[in-house]
Amino acid sequence: MEEIPNTLWAKLILERLSKMDCIKRGWILVGFPKTREQALALQEMGIAPEHVVILDAPDTVLIERNLEKRIDMTTGEIYHTTFNWPTSSKIRKRLVKPGGTSEEETAKRLLEYRRVIHGVLNSYSKKYHIINADQPSVDVFSQTLSHVQSRHRSNAPYTPRIILHGPPGSGRSLQAALIAEKYGIVNVSCGQLLKEPVAAETRFGEAIKPYAESRQPVPDVMVLKCLSRRLSKLDCSTRGWVMHGFPQDVSQAEMLNDAGFIPNRVFFLDVPDDAVIERLAMRMTDPITGERYHSIYKPAPTSEVYSRCKINPKDSEENVGKALEVYHANVSELEQFYSPVIHVNADQDPYTVFEYIESCVVKPPSKNPNAFV
Repeated sequence: MEEIPNTLWAKLILERLSKMDCIKRGWILVGFPKTREQALALQEMGIAPEHVVILDAPDTVLIERNLEKRIDMTTGEIYHTTFNWPTSSKIRKRLVKPGGTSEEETAKRLLEYRRVIHGVLNSYSKKYHIINADQPSVDVFSQTLSHVQSRHRSNAPYTPRIILHGPPGSGRSLQAALIAEKYGIVNVSCGQLLKEPVAAETRFGEAIKPYAESRQPVPDVMVLKCLSRRLSKLDCSTRGWVMHGFPQDVSQAEMLNDAGFIPNRVFFLDVPDDAVIERLAMRMTDPITGERYHSIYKPAPTSEVYSRCKINPKDSEENVGKALEVYHANVSELEQFYSPVIHVNADQDPYTVFEYIESCVVKPPSKNPNAFV
């Protein structure tokens, strides 16, 4: 049986987490990621959990637990001969030992787990918390609940207020996700914020909906209203934020400043126009697997896969060219407004880009009285 690609898993998870119940109530993700590659796939989709809880116990304990596990094939309920044995003789009679739980099979799975778990921990190095699972389940639950209810403290040396600006395809959303993940600050995506009230069918969302359906820009006043609500929340004011998608011109930047949201870092992700067109106009998606390909960097494995791949209309060379024209028409004035800004060569490996951005994030804020503060 062929394994599901990590990118498809991440896409499916993103689709589920984008639904209104997850947005309003939060979510718990179990069973993914299992490897560093899967963790990076989530990060590339902008999925950054606030808490990562690792339940761990000695291998001997885990093997013993698996050996005594039983399953009710009628209800799917899982029991244990020591910790959770049913009182009903009728239920006990239909319990069976599930496959893959022998000592040899469990030891093999644990060996693989121990081999790859360090990659996952490194991906969430400032966020994970290990809880001893070799204790009563009520204690495990109590400790887990206590941890997830605690407020994260940013790892940054000051409260970051970061804006990422750049042309389409410059990697702003990925860099924002990486920064938010590393320093525990809030990832504020303007596009995502506008989708949430529409999905919730709020009064504000109903006002935005016609613009979304016609693919027209939402008026600046409405965008600022949405952003102000988010940036005014306690997590943004105490932990800091990294924002992308706004402002796109000086008028929007002035509105943001007048509202009291003044960044202390503004990064310009620089990518040549031909590289942007190459990144976007040549990428495609397999509608069956969800796997993403690129004509140069990641070609489709077979002619059959290539023939069924689709290109997003907004990624056509013509549309990308129009977006670049709008970007270049505003970039100089916006750079002058936020001077001094930090220019980053984004035409290289994204994790090299992140390392440079990170080095600038940890520097003390500028003492220049004429600089943004």
